[in-house]
Amino acid sequence: MLSMLAEAGSYLNYSDLGLDPVALDLGFFQLRWYSLAYLAGILIGYWYLTRLVDAPGAPMARRHADDMIFYATLGIILGGRIGYVLFYQPSLMENPINVLKVWEGGMSLHGGALGTIIAIFIFSRVHKLPFLRICDYIACCIPFGLLFGRLANFVNGELWGRVTDVPWAIIFPTGDGLPRHPSQLYEAGLEGLLLFAILAYLFWRTQARYKPGLLMGVSAIVYGASRFVVEYFRQPDRQLQWLADQTGLSMGQWLTVPMILLGLWLVLTAKARRQRIEPIVGQDSIA
Repeated sequence: MLSMLAEAGSYLNYSDLGLDPVALDLGFFQLRWYSLAYLAGILIGYWYLTRLVDAPGAPMARRHADDMIFYATLGIILGGRIGYVLFYQPSLMENPINVLKVWEGGMSLHGGALGTIIAIFIFSRVHKLPFLRICDYIACCIPFGLLFGRLANFVNGELWGRVTDVPWAIIFPTGDGLPRHPSQLYEAGLEGLLLFAILAYLFWRTQARYKPGLLMGVSAIVYGASRFVVEYFRQPDRQLQWLADQTGLSMGQWLTVPMILLGLWLVLTAKARRQRIEPIVGQDSIA
């Protein structure tokens, strides 16, 4: 039935959108939207971080933001790629050179998150800064990268959703000609816009930033819950379809479970970690 509707042109065809994964083609060099998405997420995240550290009670000065963005970028790229290879595409290790081909796509958000946490830990030890409070500030910047990354997935016509008959379904060129959920846009809205709105409200309108781990915990919960729900609309990776068939949960859902549990623990214990904050920048101490 769905294939008949698709052939009848009842759904939007991705090719009619005029999207091209390549933003700039000079013949000898191609710049892809996927690469620009990472660049935009890092640059805008850095700009927003400088805004956050200008607020009273910041755990680091603006001079630290320059180093932090370097550490975080390494964590995102290395963690994201290594996580993708380990969790989703172990076959890439058969030819190690393929592991290095980040520009061809294939990054794990869970791996990138773990890599970023490790990078923040190293950064905080080097500069003798509070680890959890740095995590809170970086967590507020992460939604930019998630938003642009998911939009880039949509432009690439990849990571599309399951077959559906909803009116807004899209026929992707590599989706067997069947109408599918544009799950990339669902994720962009939940992991990007919604997560940013929640964290921005908590940071600027409440005392959340003075409770170490609270913002990081909320970020883990909101992202984890969003990803868990969207996975029901997203097509599992072909090589991992067996996991979804046997357990009822995709790899993405299994990986969010520890993230949500960690987030809950951070939120529930955050109040006990509240202490008098002597700001690195700003004027007054925060009780």
